Amino acid sequence: MIESLIYLVIYLVVIGLVIWLLLYLIDTIPLAQPFHRVARVIIMVVGVLIVILLLLNFIGIIGGSPRLLR
Repeated sequence: MIESLIYLVIYLVVIGLVIWLLLYLIDTIPLAQPFHRVARVIIMVVGVLIVILLLLNFIGIIGGSPRLLR
């Protein structure tokens, strides 16, 4: 159980860093306002979906047996 929590924290930190880096890159690249906003929304939606799938896998709804019992 402790291993699963450590892996979850590591995954969340890595995902957070990747999303932060992508948002930083979008902010530094000069884009027109609608494209800038759409790119930020797409990055955030994909990030949230990845975190939701990771949490569902962690509690065992996706991917077979729950990781908490391993």
